[in-house]
Amino acid sequence: MTSAYPEIYQAWKNDPQTFWGKASAHIDWYKPAEKIFDPAQGPYGRWFAGAECNTCYNMLDRHVEAGRGDVPAILYDSPVSGQKARFTYTETLEQVMRLSAVMQDFGIQKGDRVLIYMPMVPQALFAMMACARLGAIHSVVFGGFSADELAARIDDATPALIIASSCGLEANKIINYKPLLDKAIATAKHQVQHCLIHQRAQCACELTTGRDYDFAELCEKATGRDVPCTPVKATDPLYILYTSGTTGKPKGVVRDNGGYMVALAWSMGALYDIHPGDIFWTASDIGWVVGHSYIVYAPLLIGATTVLFEGKPVGTPDAGTFWRVVADHKVKVLFTAPTALRAIKREDPEGKLLHQYDLSSLEALYLAGERADPSTLEWAEQMLNRPVIDHWWQTETGWPIAGNPRGLGTLPVKHGSTCVPMPGYDVQVLDDAGHPAKTGELGNIVIRLPMPPGCLPTLWQADQRFHESYLNEFKGYYKSADAGYMDEDGYIFIMSRTDDIINVAGHRLSTGSMEEVIAGHNQVAECAVIGIADKLKGQIPCGFIVLKAGVSQPHSEIEAECVERVRDQIGPVAALRTVLTVHKLPKTRSGKILRSTMQKIADHEPWKMPATIEDPLTLDEIRDCLHQRGIGTCSEATKPAA
Repeated sequence: MTSAYPEIYQAWKNDPQTFWGKASAHIDWYKPAEKIFDPAQGPYGRWFAGAECNTCYNMLDRHVEAGRGDVPAILYDSPVSGQKARFTYTETLEQVMRLSAVMQDFGIQKGDRVLIYMPMVPQALFAMMACARLGAIHSVVFGGFSADELAARIDDATPALIIASSCGLEANKIINYKPLLDKAIATAKHQVQHCLIHQRAQCACELTTGRDYDFAELCEKATGRDVPCTPVKATDPLYILYTSGTTGKPKGVVRDNGGYMVALAWSMGALYDIHPGDIFWTASDIGWVVGHSYIVYAPLLIGATTVLFEGKPVGTPDAGTFWRVVADHKVKVLFTAPTALRAIKREDPEGKLLHQYDLSSLEALYLAGERADPSTLEWAEQMLNRPVIDHWWQTETGWPIAGNPRGLGTLPVKHGSTCVPMPGYDVQVLDDAGHPAKTGELGNIVIRLPMPPGCLPTLWQADQRFHESYLNEFKGYYKSADAGYMDEDGYIFIMSRTDDIINVAGHRLSTGSMEEVIAGHNQVAECAVIGIADKLKGQIPCGFIVLKAGVSQPHSEIEAECVERVRDQIGPVAALRTVLTVHKLPKTRSGKILRSTMQKIADHEPWKMPATIEDPLTLDEIRDCLHQRGIGTCSEATKPAA
């Protein structure tokens, strides 16, 4: 089948406003746009200016009104609690209506902020949609975030209401949210008046009189109340999602209503080939942008069924969990992070657990969130005998920048590439001086303005910071802060973040390219390469490897072989001399390797414990391994900064 992608991408490029105007026909509007794009609004312009809409109406009401109320909207699967649940579109609308009524009773109205601090439970999705129904702006904070990080978000968003769960669950432990919430509220300068607490049976909590109210109790009392959708401007904020900032203060990425709906609805059919009634599973968390866009909003906007999974790829109970969920729920497309696949591959390299399940419903596996090393991608292809598609986007963009559009006709796969830009994204590669890089030459990945619908129009109450973070360095472009190159076919290769480009004796080298080579070793489950300071060469690379389960070969031999692989495949210029074996790599809860923190430890710089870290003890192992090789030190300099 010949892909329609080239023709469609060119149609967008020839006339962006007509392209997005046609795409907007898939959304129901109370009032059509006066201008498809208004360059005079906001820092770089706004999409669908003058239009009025409601995102919750487009997700629920219109499907029920069209006679599709009996179609499943949410399939909840929680191996950590042993619970499963199924909510049709009608049942989901009823739940959202109840919660909307409760929120109205607390005085929540259009423009108010509501902070959501919950794990992967259906009530969290109801809360997000209830906010959208009322025109309130939600800000989801990853469940279990520290009190200090939660307080920082309370002070920035100034919520009128917090909706929280009593606890979160992991394979072998309960994370008690309430003490973290209480401390955050006590620490924050902004005074929170009301909290709505979803009590979980595994760890119910005491409610603070006069401030805290029982979620289930109030929702039950609100049964049967009708709460109509509040019309909002297409350019009004739908949510604020915080992402880490270089200053330590989180950046509040703003997402609007109209442009976001248009972009997500277009992407579901064109990129993922998902249509009404199809079952789509994004194995992520609602605390991250992937969860917002492709667990909650996109599937329900088009009338598909979303799987809400509360568990881990391994340990709940084993490395076959993902395949069990696919088989049980007849998932058509699975979307997860490469780190999840690497964890599964490490525990079940032969795919013995995978082959126990009927995966006949699965048509494709999509990967995003970090660089997908070719060896992991190839393993998944061999195990699944399905297309495994890497694609690239960011919290800031809200939907994919580049990918392989199955709905338009699949393009040839190139391992290591996130494929081609989606309509709306004019992707360029520039050198540090802002000049176009040559084909195949490593540089800064940027996007020519304006950004397409769905991307952040600004940061929450921080237009100047938005300019400084994204627009100032390369005039007329959005700076992605990712480094990579484009080949002769226009395929994009994302190699690393720009701060992961290291300068070895004047040579700009990508740590991602070295990781790709090391990951190709048949005993390596996953790896990371960082640049550490060197008086002679400026920086030198240092590699860390995690070995597959059951490896008996001496670690020193494997380390030496990894060094030799890099020398053979990249060349002596890479200057990789040190590879260290560790039990686990330090990662965020979303699976990103904490390379910058590792680098600070190696360079004797003060560092702060990342708020999103999954296992703090992994940083101790990194420090100790470096110290044993004479790199870094256990002095005060390497301890976390206050």
